Amino acid sequence: MRHTTRTAVMLCAALGLTAAVGSASAVPATSSAATARAAAVRQTAPPVLVDCLWHAKVRPGDFILACGDGNSRLVSLHWDTWGQGSARGTGVNVVNDCDPYCAAGHFHPYAVVVKLDRPQPWKKHPQVQHYSRITLTYLGDRPDQFGRVVTYPLWN
Repeated sequence: MRHTTRTAVMLCAALGLTAAVGSASAVPATSSAATARAAAVRQTAPPVLVDCLWHAKVRPGDFILACGDGNSRLVSLHWDTWGQGSARGTGVNVVNDCDPYCAAGHFHPYAVVVKLDRPQPWKKHPQVQHYSRITLTYLGDRPDQFGRVVTYPLWN
């Protein structure tokens, strides 16, 4: 009985080792296939917009520009295009005037055209492209300290 148990344990160990070695040798083929699939997705899927909480968004309805304090955000976004190289839409930039200071300030709406461009691999998910730059063009009034067109780099 003791000999049979020892033989069974040895057989199980040998089978486990064989399975582990066999699956380890299969990893490069699977990794190559996964890499090829990721490259194909990257070429066909449009870039995403990464928000303050590191969530990937496509055609979001709103977007916080000032992640630290929320004193500038885009709302009522409507996208005309969302493609491989750029995205374009319209919306409202709601900006705190911070007068006399931000906690006591007031938010003011400004109509804008939004352009996203410069897609790059996202550091969190390199197989996903994300827009790395945003440009706002103010259609009428704008905050005093802003130019008619402002461009910001986007985090990744």
